[in-house]
Amino acid sequence: MQRIRAVRFIPVILFAAVLSAECQTQTAVGRILWSDPGNIRAKNLFWGPGGDENQPKLPVEFEREDRGGTSPKFDVRDATDKKWGAKMGLEPRPETAASRLMWAVGYLANENYFYPMLRVEKMPATLHRGQQYLTPAGEVLNVRLQRHPQHLKRVGRWNWHKNPFYGTREFNGLRVMMALIGNWDLKDDNNAIFEQEKKPGPQFYAVSDIGTSMGTPGKSYTDAVSKGNLAVYKRTKLIAHFHQDHIDLNFPKCPPFVELFEFEWGFYFHQIGLRWIGKQIPRDDAKWIGSLLGQLSPDQIRDAFRAAGYSQLEINAYTDAVLSRIHELNSL
Repeated sequence: MQRIRAVRFIPVILFAAVLSAECQTQTAVGRILWSDPGNIRAKNLFWGPGGDENQPKLPVEFEREDRGGTSPKFDVRDATDKKWGAKMGLEPRPETAASRLMWAVGYLANENYFYPMLRVEKMPATLHRGQQYLTPAGEVLNVRLQRHPQHLKRVGRWNWHKNPFYGTREFNGLRVMMALIGNWDLKDDNNAIFEQEKKPGPQFYAVSDIGTSMGTPGKSYTDAVSKGNLAVYKRTKLIAHFHQDHIDLNFPKCPPFVELFEFEWGFYFHQIGLRWIGKQIPRDDAKWIGSLLGQLSPDQIRDAFRAAGYSQLEINAYTDAVLSRIHELNSL
């Protein structure tokens, strides 16, 4: 009798093991940080993830002002009634270029389009922020229109310390990408979790706000110095230290100590606590993301900065700086 019970019990154990493995697989499949980008050399970095066909259909009409965050923002509706977030100030150009580099190597990025000048119907005469970017004719200067990837809705945020991908090659690649584009504002509020709008499916994890890119490797004394600072970006090396099995990046830099005396002590200590993001990156993982970036041509990288409205001199300088950082990774 004991032998019979033992024999009957074995299938139960096997069934439980299979069920457990299946649940683990579903959990892994159900959360996505990185997707195979396919033929990187064929990607159009001028139009980015939204492509030509999904750009806003003009004219756009003012809907409401958004007082969140540090940049002046407002919402608009385009001619097909699609909602877009408009951002002014220091972030539109660097964010437009940086998002295209992220998308090119397989990370989820918002659809965004930069306009040196954009007419907005029913624009109010005054805004609480960003008044200096408005013209008397109802036009907005240097503005970025953005929306989430098609058919996705934001359902939450994720944490740099605690997330399903910690320690994976894809997560370490993301850490390198933050340093490569110089996106130093690493608040969890800027990390988004997306889901399909109308049907169940996987959750997509992304760094959804990367407007502090293309400047200093950490917050400096003012935003004007920190964001989109070409002079600092082009002279800053990506890798600070080489070790046998890992590298340390030159990012994120410690904020100036003066932040403590300007009532931003919370931000100061938060940034100090995230310095690990640039430390002890496994060499193999750094080489992996470098191999993806290395498939981009100089013309593709130029297109990313051209889409962001930079001058030709700035486009060439930023492209050379990005190529130099990619070369650092591919020399490991």
